[in-house]
Amino acid sequence: MPLNHFVTLGRSGLRVSPYCLGTMTFGEDFGWGASPAESFAMLDEYRSRGGNFVDTANIYTAGHSEQIVGDYLKQKDVRRDEIVLSTKFYCNLFPGDPNGGGAGRKALIQQCEASLSRLQTDYIDIYWLHNWDRGVPIEETLRGLDDLVTAGKIRYIGFSDIPAWKTAEAQTIALFRGWTPIIALQLEYSLLERTSEGELFPMAQAMGMGIMPWSPLKSGFLSGKFRRGGTGQVDTKRTSMVGVPGEADYDIIETVAEVASELGISPASVALAWVRSQAGVTSTLIGARRLDQLRANLDSLEVTLSADQIGKLSLVSKPKLNFPAENNETLAPMLAFPGTTVDGRTVPSFART
Repeated sequence: MPLNHFVTLGRSGLRVSPYCLGTMTFGEDFGWGASPAESFAMLDEYRSRGGNFVDTANIYTAGHSEQIVGDYLKQKDVRRDEIVLSTKFYCNLFPGDPNGGGAGRKALIQQCEASLSRLQTDYIDIYWLHNWDRGVPIEETLRGLDDLVTAGKIRYIGFSDIPAWKTAEAQTIALFRGWTPIIALQLEYSLLERTSEGELFPMAQAMGMGIMPWSPLKSGFLSGKFRRGGTGQVDTKRTSMVGVPGEADYDIIETVAEVASELGISPASVALAWVRSQAGVTSTLIGARRLDQLRANLDSLEVTLSADQIGKLSLVSKPKLNFPAENNETLAPMLAFPGTTVDGRTVPSFART
């Protein structure tokens, strides 16, 4: 699947590439990212393959990531409308200022204006609420975002890392009020982090939101760099931030490596292909610190796993979900439809005593 085989994001008219270029690594301000020159090279590579979707956030390298993306669009004379450009708000760049971050009207408008300035554009395609601001009524956030849409400063709204119940509440209010709805969710999802399948996935599918997984390689744990019994830190700077895999993770990591060996490809390609195959996933966020890493990740679009391989990976990584997800998946159908086949699913009978 090439990058220019576009997919529609959620219940919207926005078409995006199956891989979105994440830019959290753009800028060396935090001690481990990519230089502006290397960032430009990655943007060149992504666009040369037909990619149209770039994602950043105001907090990424304290605003430098947005600045790099803006510089690229200006210096390369990119036609702005050919790029789907998204960024996020919530994170505070001004310690000590209680209105410098969060999701109140004052905060979200000033954050939007600051992002527009750094990105050197007059509009943002998707503006994401980066986290849940517990102290702000969701109506205030939604109305502020709707006003930004009306003003032409943003086109669409997304939620990132928000609980399912709060997202469902927000979507219901937006639809009831006739405000701009949420079209997509960004959430952590990989073979090593699947708990969002309990609430977030079914909620998103039922309410018209596309799912955009971030960290599909779980901070590099699924990249092939880690092996059970390995010694030493793979990357000292990153390891100090994200740690190393736990013992239970290695069962999954080794299964990924086995499938990769069968196909003669990298473990990263297997992990990315599995995420891409999951129902509800629209566009996967990928990032890199080096051009060769990005190229390898983009190459994984050509990988198609067999049903057996997907099943093997899904089984070894099967998560323990919060109540009542597993109850609803197993016991509830047996109580309602014992011994029948409904919508293609055969439901076993249960013993009555």
